[in-house]
Amino acid sequence: MPSVNHERFGRIGIWSSALHPSDPGRVAAASAAVAELDSLGYGTIWLGGSPSLDQVAPVVEATRHITVATGILSIWEHRAQAVAEQAARLQQDAAGRFVLGLGVSHGGFTPGYARPYSTMVEYLDALDAAAAPVPASGRVLAALGPKMLKLAARRAAGAHPYLVTTEHTAEARDALGPDALLAPELTVVLDTDIDAARTVARGMLSMYLRLPNYTNNLLRLGFTEGDFADGGSDRLLAALFALGDADTVRARVQEYLDAGADHLALQVLAGDRAKDLPLAEWRTLAKALELTPRS
Repeated sequence: MPSVNHERFGRIGIWSSALHPSDPGRVAAASAAVAELDSLGYGTIWLGGSPSLDQVAPVVEATRHITVATGILSIWEHRAQAVAEQAARLQQDAAGRFVLGLGVSHGGFTPGYARPYSTMVEYLDALDAAAAPVPASGRVLAALGPKMLKLAARRAAGAHPYLVTTEHTAEARDALGPDALLAPELTVVLDTDIDAARTVARGMLSMYLRLPNYTNNLLRLGFTEGDFADGGSDRLLAALFALGDADTVRARVQEYLDAGADHLALQVLAGDRAKDLPLAEWRTLAKALELTPRS
């Protein structure tokens, strides 16, 4: 088990795929947003949507204190040797604030997808054997099932599960053991109109319910095929999301921490889903969760 400093992640982070835009015209706004997340006191920025490490560099440059992690980089799209070289440069530029999040993604996104567990083991072996190795303490794995969770404990700092319940968090803690990092993602809709919040949540969830990695995990947790219809049952939404006001979100965050999470990565969906950078909501949550601002 690698030595892990959980404090560098903080208790609360932000997960977003909008903070590494491919459109050059949006880079300035994203850089300003990550700088504000740093100043608000969040512990980690998780760059979602399978970013390349080239897309991580501007986020590192725009921040001073916050940890920056990929959430996640697909092992099918990037050669391990090249990733190790880039990660070493990022670690130097970030003064140790960069964490390499890795995942096997999904068969529907990846031609030739096969043997995901074995392929991850081989990828970690390649990172270890690189000229500039990525240390186990500097990487986390997107892990849902027991085998990948145990691998995350043995060969990485820990696990970054996506779209999971508090029950899964408790099971993941058991699988990881007491020392490995457990940093699940939790999606938030700050809206006191529960029907409107559910509509936003279903708009996001419907895509993931077409991916067997997620549905199989939810079936293991006791949900049924019926829970996947029409964007997700109310029961499924209540288990996977934090829907409501800031006090509701704070209570849901505590449930995950009580279940064994060391850190929670919050993905905030704006009410209209058109707002890629929900700055107002990030500010509201920072206050509600009593984060300590940074100068």
